[in-house]
Amino acid sequence: MKNFKRILITAAGLILIVGGLATIKALQIGRMVAQGEEFVEPPETVTVASVRSDSWETTLTAVGSLQAVQGVMAAAELPGRVTRIEFESGTKVAQGQLLVQQDISEELAQERAAQSELDLTRKNYERAKGLLPDKVISRSSFDDSKAQFEKAVANLDTIRAAIEKKTIRAPFTGRLGIRQINLGESLEAGQAIVSLQSLSPIFVDFLLPQQQITQLSKGLAVRVTTDALKGKNIPGVITAVNSEVDSATRNIRVQATLKNEDEALRPGMYVNVEVVLPEKKPVLVIPVTALLYAPYSDSVFVVEENDKEGNDAGKMVRQQFVRPGEKRGDFIAVETGLKPGESVVSTGVFKLRNGQAVVVDNSVSPEFKLEPRPEEG
Repeated sequence: MKNFKRILITAAGLILIVGGLATIKALQIGRMVAQGEEFVEPPETVTVASVRSDSWETTLTAVGSLQAVQGVMAAAELPGRVTRIEFESGTKVAQGQLLVQQDISEELAQERAAQSELDLTRKNYERAKGLLPDKVISRSSFDDSKAQFEKAVANLDTIRAAIEKKTIRAPFTGRLGIRQINLGESLEAGQAIVSLQSLSPIFVDFLLPQQQITQLSKGLAVRVTTDALKGKNIPGVITAVNSEVDSATRNIRVQATLKNEDEALRPGMYVNVEVVLPEKKPVLVIPVTALLYAPYSDSVFVVEENDKEGNDAGKMVRQQFVRPGEKRGDFIAVETGLKPGESVVSTGVFKLRNGQAVVVDNSVSPEFKLEPRPEEG
């Protein structure tokens, strides 16, 4: 019986202790909840930008390939040994400049013989022509002397043509590639010697879908960029639109001409092409850094007057879902969700939440440009 009383007393003491601890913990938690409800988060310092109306160029984009206005692989027309090489790889040459001389010693000897034969047949022909009116010679003899003279002329022309073909000259002004022959080498007919390309101006060929054909015409401006000339836009104009659409791809081929006075662009390079259309489209633009990307929807934080009591920040942010459009430079177009003149947070949007108090400080705001240049950063 005494043991039972001891157990009851011990159990009652434990219940009192546990109840006391629970009461104390409940009071502590209640105090923390009350403090949390009364806590006012300090305002976040932000930079802002205004939603502004603008008009952007309407462009068509494509990937193009550069082509020389004139380009050829100079080659041997006749077989022969190389006796002279009159150019250096990569140099610029003028039209008619001698590039390669093949061995023409045999042709020169034939030319002298043919010249002598021509001189003789000319004299015989002129003598026969003087005797024919007096009927000293027959008509057949005159015709024979005339035929011999014309044959000698043709023979000499053939030899001189062979000499000309073995004297290889630049067909137009341009820049040479890498030499592919050596002095003393015996060339075969058609063997490549060196590439010759006219680089200024230069063509860019590109494809556009058939539904855009009505927007294309000669004279439209284009802008070309390439990773070989970072940050540089090369202007040009459309000079030709193909007369047919590719039946396999339903694309139409377009050709534009670019100035290339410094010859920085070379045939075979790929480039990005923008065709600038005459009409412009109205857009609402904000800095691209103002946009908070998310899988479910993109949003911005609109800065508004703070109407919450107990907060002296003066401003707060409201998360606004938007539909972004085209991006250009440091700006992005917004198709829905914003109005002109509204202020949006331009930097640090990832650290904000809806309804948060903010303080505006644009002294550290970056400069946003439509055509930024990386080298200026």
